[in-house]
Amino acid sequence: MCKQNHVCWVVTQSWYATVQRALIKDIQVLFTYEEDSSDGPMFGLCNAELTIIKPNYEAMIKHGQLKVTDMGIATIPLAGNVKGRQGKRRPAVGSAAETGAPIGKKGRNADVTALKLPSHGYPTEHPFNKDGYRYILAEPDPHAPFRQEFDESNEWSGKPIPGWLYRPLCPGGVLLALHDRAPQLRVAEDRLAVTGDRGYCTVRATHGVSRGSWYWEACVEELPEGAGVRAGWGRRVANLQAPLGYDKFGYSWRSRKGTRFHESRGKHYSGAYGEGDTLGFLIVLPDCASTKFTPNTYKDRPLVKFKSHLYYEDKDNIQECLNNLKQLPGSKIIFFKNGECQGEAFSDIYRGCYYPAVSLHRTATLSVNFGPSFKYQPSTHYPYRPMSEKAEEAICEQTMADMLYLTENEGKLRLDNFNI
Repeated sequence: MCKQNHVCWVVTQSWYATVQRALIKDIQVLFTYEEDSSDGPMFGLCNAELTIIKPNYEAMIKHGQLKVTDMGIATIPLAGNVKGRQGKRRPAVGSAAETGAPIGKKGRNADVTALKLPSHGYPTEHPFNKDGYRYILAEPDPHAPFRQEFDESNEWSGKPIPGWLYRPLCPGGVLLALHDRAPQLRVAEDRLAVTGDRGYCTVRATHGVSRGSWYWEACVEELPEGAGVRAGWGRRVANLQAPLGYDKFGYSWRSRKGTRFHESRGKHYSGAYGEGDTLGFLIVLPDCASTKFTPNTYKDRPLVKFKSHLYYEDKDNIQECLNNLKQLPGSKIIFFKNGECQGEAFSDIYRGCYYPAVSLHRTATLSVNFGPSFKYQPSTHYPYRPMSEKAEEAICEQTMADMLYLTENEGKLRLDNFNI
């Protein structure tokens, strides 16, 4: 036993030394380096822009290794269906393939993984975020440990599924969220327009931002007499069954009298806007020490099944969010009407992740444009980015967060000790 442990220790030490040599070789080229007396040498990326750390998809498409399909980018099979060097993988111990049991559904989650999403990228029937609970659509994580063993096992029927075997599904584009809205709002098929119903209620976009300068646009398509619009930016815990700006978690601009709202307090801001007007929404969020660079992984959250799809269930702690509210110096929200700046609406707003958000009263209809092309280019000196660019960035950030979780919990994530 001692000899075996010694061998493992030597292999581990050798592996660490190999990795460290590889990192040192590219200091100032790919990596930064700091010597820390307590934690040892610390390495980081010279360029923290994760969207550039990826395969050269353009070149791979050009040379025929990949192709663009309606479902995204797909791999082109090798000529003659030649298999890789490893050939066919051995079946997992106890799996249906090894024991000779009939192979029908692959374990409990076969009916989940085989389902295709509608063209707009989200299940038609889904749970709504409400009563303090949030539901995040999940997909199988091919990089999770024991993924194949779980897929080929028939022993998990009727049992809870480990959350680390899945990951949050990241939308390929920024759209209006189907699940993160008041159910009475009617979202268009392309998820780029929304119509109200009776009292004020809110819908958020699929993506939020916590640092940088970001911009999106909206057009008032219909504004019948007595109807109203409040649009702007809101955090994920802002009340959906109330107008944006009702609580401490949202900032809005109202169609009637051009009033700006935060925490249910309306203040004069600009002239009114109405049907046919194009509105612009700019948020400026400087970096600070508390800014999170990676999102939650949710891999430690429970999975719930709804209409053949799996979702992470997460509970919002509103009181904790209220207790942690701190202003972000230098932050700003600026609104635009038909390309003209209406002035600074809010400054030094609370820190956090903000989503494009729309509140409608009665049957008002608003269409949204998250970029990259806008009807009116905002007249501002801030180097803003269109919200559409957040989609790719969010995929990179989520991937990094999931990798960190799997790395930090290496050796702890096993099927035989789940829920023990």
